[in-house]
Amino acid sequence: MDFSPTQEQRQIQEMVAEFVDEEVKPRAAEIDDTDEFPWDLVEQMAELGLMGMPIPEEYGGAELDYHSYAMALEEISRGSGGLGTIVAAHISLACNMIYEFGDESQKETYLTPLAEGEEIGAFALSEAGAGSDVPAMDTTAEPIEGGDAYLVNGGKLWISNGSVADTVVLFAKTDPEAGNKGISSFIVRPEEDDGFIVEGTEHKLGDKGCPTAELRFDDMRLPADRRLGEEGRGFVHALKTLNGGRITIAARGVGIAQAALDEALRYAQDREQFDQPISDFQAIQHKLADMDTKTQAARLLMHQAADKKMAGDSFVKEAAQAKLYASEVSREVANEGIQIHGGYGYTKDFPVERFYRDAKLNEIYEGTSEVLRNTIASELLD
Repeated sequence: MDFSPTQEQRQIQEMVAEFVDEEVKPRAAEIDDTDEFPWDLVEQMAELGLMGMPIPEEYGGAELDYHSYAMALEEISRGSGGLGTIVAAHISLACNMIYEFGDESQKETYLTPLAEGEEIGAFALSEAGAGSDVPAMDTTAEPIEGGDAYLVNGGKLWISNGSVADTVVLFAKTDPEAGNKGISSFIVRPEEDDGFIVEGTEHKLGDKGCPTAELRFDDMRLPADRRLGEEGRGFVHALKTLNGGRITIAARGVGIAQAALDEALRYAQDREQFDQPISDFQAIQHKLADMDTKTQAARLLMHQAADKKMAGDSFVKEAAQAKLYASEVSREVANEGIQIHGGYGYTKDFPVERFYRDAKLNEIYEGTSEVLRNTIASELLD
């Protein structure tokens, strides 16, 4: 087993890390304070080829392997958790859906501008009454005009990038009586499709800068050629896409944990009490040791899942374990970072409280920790 990154992977990581240190970290507090979508940073990432990292070059992407992609997303999330979500939702969900299940025309028309970073993508699956229970969705897509189009009605909730997206991958029931076999997936163009309505965005605990939107569809007409794959395959599409997406949410968790560890190390060596740096105290040293150990373990689980995916092996359990562990570790490490900072950690004068707020989301979206434990157990018992 070789755990060393290749020269190319290391170069990519160093390039993204430099961009994050120079451009993202100085802006992170501002993004958190204003909660505005960082268009300029997204444009810079597009210029660096970071908005279509694993997508093949023929469709505008950088064709990076999944190790490189995860490492890059880890670095982006180290700078800003919100920016990490923007990129993960755009690539792992929207881009990958079209790449995996779209036809050539759909890839050329809709995937290429997404992968090139000219447009932003979103993934509309969740609803107010259908979070973990996907088949409980109420949104419908009724065939009309002899099967040449669909009429979509319903709404979606918790949609990352939903209010700024140029392309939205939408899931709706084409056969409401068929359960999970009656769900289909579609490409929606908000600026072109009448009946697409952004109801608003959520005021969240963290993950600022990435708008989480509520969407509504009122008699929205979609041409039949916007459907991805066959009717009734949407549930399978969603599961496969979310499985790959969990690797990148693990990367987001690792990045946030690393940021919290970095700040705690810096502060512990600068802060003096009783005439010595607090890093001299064994209690602080043990905290730092545990924080680093957990972060490293989460990183290895992330790469194990990426390796399985690249090899074409089943990686359902590995992706669930990586996402579950990295999510909980990010919160735990961020919490210890606050504790090491003491009273200062509870203020906005230091970034550690932001890491804690950003970390909590990892345990909720793209599969809650409870659902992931069910998934892991099911894989073990199958």
